[in-house]
Amino acid sequence: MPHMTDKFRYWMLILPALAVMIVFYIWPVLNIWGISVSEPKPGLENYTRMFSSDAVKVSFVLTFRIAAITTLICLVLGYVVAWTISNHASRVTPLMLGLVLLPFWVSVLIRSFAWIVLLGRSGLVNDTLKDWGLISSPIRFMHNETGVLIAMVHVMLPFAILPMMTNMRGIRGAYVQAARGLGASEWRAFRDVYFPQTLPGVFSGGLLVFVLSLGFYVTPALLGGGRVMMISEYITYQIQEFLNWGLGSALSVALLVATAAVLLLAGRFVNLRRTFLERR
Repeated sequence: MPHMTDKFRYWMLILPALAVMIVFYIWPVLNIWGISVSEPKPGLENYTRMFSSDAVKVSFVLTFRIAAITTLICLVLGYVVAWTISNHASRVTPLMLGLVLLPFWVSVLIRSFAWIVLLGRSGLVNDTLKDWGLISSPIRFMHNETGVLIAMVHVMLPFAILPMMTNMRGIRGAYVQAARGLGASEWRAFRDVYFPQTLPGVFSGGLLVFVLSLGFYVTPALLGGGRVMMISEYITYQIQEFLNWGLGSALSVALLVATAAVLLLAGRFVNLRRTFLERR
């Protein structure tokens, strides 16, 4: 009887969360899949059009390229920031952590418009460079991949810093000190002792940034100006401009499958449970 009571309590805890997942995630996804195979007529015509479209292929390649570059830049910059906060900024740690969290308090839309003001032809960056005599004509920062990458790195950087910082703050400094005491140089102690212990944080931060970047819409749409059309913007374009719900839904399903494939591929090389759930 106690066993049955424990089982009943278990399901009482699980069922509400399961119901929320079904109503707000699984059911909408199934509806999107249903639209993709029923509009404008039943069949796989939308998927055939999608796989035969050069524009769709270019959009997917562009999306994965920008997501990969954004992830790489965020990991490099984020590692430096996380390492500094965790090891060398004890007096100003609250201030630096507040600066990392500050972007979360500002809308992504507002941050994207701020970059438009900064990077425009008559923006603050170009005007400053001209005033200093470094350029004679404005540099084109917007409506290309450069502007999109700058703004996306700004938005995604905290998502890389926080997992790495959490991981680094759980690493005992005695390991590095022991390596130094045994004659290792500072660089070798970092490379062979400290850095391998930070890899779970690096993997989790990189995976988080990459997956979020795949479906990013606001920043690429504003900074790209329609010339850097990532797949999320292409989906919006199909639905809003052409009212092509079937193809737009098929593209959405393809993006979801691609994201799931990235996670499955990462799971073959990284213990995702340890990466995301382990606490030191």
